[in-house]
Amino acid sequence: MAITLRAMRYFTTALRHGSIAGAAAALSVAPSAVAAAIDRIEAHFDLDLVRRQRSKGIGPTASGRVIAQRFEQLLEDYEAIEAQGADLKTAPGGILRIGYYAPVAPAFLPEILMTALPDPSAVELHLEECDNDAAQAGLLDGRYDLILFVSRDVLPSIAYEILIEAPAYALLPEAHPLAAKGSVTIAEIADGPLVVLNRPVAADYYRSLFAAGGADISVAAYANSTEMVRSLVGAGLGCAVLNMRPLNARSYGGDAVVARPISDPLPPLSLAIAHDATRPRRLVQTVVRACRAQFADTARDRCIVTG
Repeated sequence: MAITLRAMRYFTTALRHGSIAGAAAALSVAPSAVAAAIDRIEAHFDLDLVRRQRSKGIGPTASGRVIAQRFEQLLEDYEAIEAQGADLKTAPGGILRIGYYAPVAPAFLPEILMTALPDPSAVELHLEECDNDAAQAGLLDGRYDLILFVSRDVLPSIAYEILIEAPAYALLPEAHPLAAKGSVTIAEIADGPLVVLNRPVAADYYRSLFAAGGADISVAAYANSTEMVRSLVGAGLGCAVLNMRPLNARSYGGDAVVARPISDPLPPLSLAIAHDATRPRRLVQTVVRACRAQFADTARDRCIVTG
């Protein structure tokens, strides 16, 4: 027979008032409910916990005093947890954990966060770059509050919305002959050595673009970060195909790189956002709305390359 929080509250209230009738009045319940709670708790422990005196009300036995003190502690802890849960639900601050599979997230995510958070000092941000599968797994197991990822091979249990459809574009060294053109074709890019972003989802996607056009490619380098791809292209090692661009037209190495749209009809990559929408915290909802607004406005034109 489990002891309920209600029974604990009735028991401690009765001892605090020294009266079953007084506790019933304070709790707005029938005296019989208080008396029954005391009886259940005594039966549970098989102990006499309350001294009943007709003219003097009730009082705890030595065992009853110990049990009442522990009940009081449990009830205080429970109320503190309830209050903390309410704060987590409604507070504009707290800890926010974001997992992202977006190679150029630094180009847009900080601006979104600064727009979304009226008091950044009230928020502790945890941003973790991960692959597409890890982002989804992290959302499902509670490691992330929200994720930014590519909407390919999405798990059935993930409810998501697309923020932007990002077409493929060519990234070229500034001195490359194709950089003088307004747009390029997949066949033209395949004529030279390629630098390939070697990340889950991305590498297979880029290979499929060339395979669909029947182009044979020569890979000069594989790199697992967008900035390394950009630096290798800027240094002249080859060209690359990417989908989202940062605002800076220079690589980490200081070399200029040029983005040109690809004229072939190619499938885009979709950047999506997902979070647990069943009981979202206020902070999470605020950031999700800011992401929608940002990509519905200026971020869309700045992050993609179109013809």
